[in-house]
Amino acid sequence: MKNVYDIFEERGFIEQVSDENMLRQLLAKPISCYIGFDPTAKSLHVGSLLPIMSLAHMQRQGHRPIIVVGGGTSLVGDPSGKDEIRPVMKREEIDSNAEGIKRQLSQFIDFTNGKALMLNNADWLTPLKYIDFLRDIGRHFSVNRMLAAESYRQRLESGLSFLEFNYMLLQAYDFLHLFKNYKCLLQMGGNDQWGNILAGVELTRRIERKTIHALTFPLITTADGYKMGKTHRGAIWLDPELTSPYEYYQYWVNIDDRDVRRFLSYFTFLPMQKIEGLSQLKGDDLRKAKDVLAYEATKICHGQDAADKARAAARHLFGQKTIEDIEAIPTYCITSDDLGEGIEAYILFKDTDLCATRGEARRLISQGGAYVNGKRIPSFETKVGPDDVQNNTILLRAGKKKYLKVCIQDS
Repeated sequence: MKNVYDIFEERGFIEQVSDENMLRQLLAKPISCYIGFDPTAKSLHVGSLLPIMSLAHMQRQGHRPIIVVGGGTSLVGDPSGKDEIRPVMKREEIDSNAEGIKRQLSQFIDFTNGKALMLNNADWLTPLKYIDFLRDIGRHFSVNRMLAAESYRQRLESGLSFLEFNYMLLQAYDFLHLFKNYKCLLQMGGNDQWGNILAGVELTRRIERKTIHALTFPLITTADGYKMGKTHRGAIWLDPELTSPYEYYQYWVNIDDRDVRRFLSYFTFLPMQKIEGLSQLKGDDLRKAKDVLAYEATKICHGQDAADKARAAARHLFGQKTIEDIEAIPTYCITSDDLGEGIEAYILFKDTDLCATRGEARRLISQGGAYVNGKRIPSFETKVGPDDVQNNTILLRAGKKKYLKVCIQDS
């Protein structure tokens, strides 16, 4: 079986590592590794995919992933990459979000028969006694070194609360706890977590006299400089109720040409030889590589059936340009009374979220980029009404690639 370190290296997963030679040797045999996820929303988004895929690769090579949901650390808030303090969440909301995250991760990772574990650090952090924690753990931390960490340094000007200042200690304690109780030897995470992860390595060395390891991934931005997974409509979520499989598919098929090879390496399990071949395609043929990326990424996240439907819908719409009841296309439902004698096109495009604002919708229509049932809308004042309904459906299109079905229901 291939060493997972080599897989990470050839696919570009590695940004920093505590000791490359030791870790490569360690990964020649099965170990337990962990990544923490922040349960501040009920779904993870595409920005979390690289860590998730790393755990999937680890499991495929015989290692045991441990997912730590930060129910305890979320009560404090991670200052890394944040301009201001986060609102403190209630435990009930955190626990509910954690359940949703486990459902999403189950698409990528097999939790049956102990092949992977999902733990909530609230279980061991909330019972801690403050004085005991300061005496046993806090004494191993230098305030000067903590302030030098990037996650703290960038917050000093805007204000770093004492609550947030404790975050590094708690995350370091997580790693120590997992080493002692689950024989966890490796923590991974985004490169903004490097200082926090090393704090756990150092704490374990001081208290247990043992060496454990750190590995971080690059922080992903798209070729045009945008944060991974962000669009004009907001984040691309892994939860199909927040981002439909069709919209998820469309996100991947519409990536910048310059990102194709990198994203195929990161977000699919295709062999690198095939990825290299797809990456050599040029011009219109590169669309084939994007289709492969979109299909494979959607299949991993939502299953083959959803990926098949999303691909069929995309091929149908971008080929024949006719209306059929294709399940995968996002749907917006209104009643016949709501439709009435017609709704101004710019209002309908805003209300269905095809455009973020009415002003944006007016510009889109004025520039000839808005369509109803495949026909260009001549004016933003044009009304979309009963005459446009076909089989209880009106098909809207914004630009070349964004489709939405308006479903007309009986009042």
